[in-house]
Amino acid sequence: MLRWLSQVGGAGISYTLTNVAYRTFNFSIDRVDKATTLALKKMDIKLISDSKAETGRKIKAATEELDIIINLERVTSKATRIKVNAKKGPVFKDKATATEIIYQVGKILERKG
Repeated sequence: MLRWLSQVGGAGISYTLTNVAYRTFNFSIDRVDKATTLALKKMDIKLISDSKAETGRKIKAATEELDIIINLERVTSKATRIKVNAKKGPVFKDKATATEIIYQVGKILERKG
C-alpha cells in the first residue's frame, strides 16, 4: 500500500473538485496524444474517438463499465495538461482508473524520452 501511495504522490497527479484527475507533462501535445493511445491499448480500454478540441484534443474511450473522457490541453509547445474523467453512470467517478491512465501515459513518455 505504501509503495502505491508513493508512486501516485510521485506521479504528481491532482484532482479537480469534481474528481477529474489531471497532470501536466513536459512533452508536446502530439507526443502525449500518442502516449495516451498506447496506454489505453496497453490497458485494454477501447478507443472510441480522438479528435481536435478547442484547447487541444478530446479522446473518448470506454470499458464495459466506464465512459472515459480524456482532454489534452496545450499549455505551451512543450507542455501538455492531461485530464481524465472516468465515470460509471451519471454520478460515480473512478479515480483509480483515471489515475492509472495518467500513470501509464507518464511511463510511456519517460521510456520514449
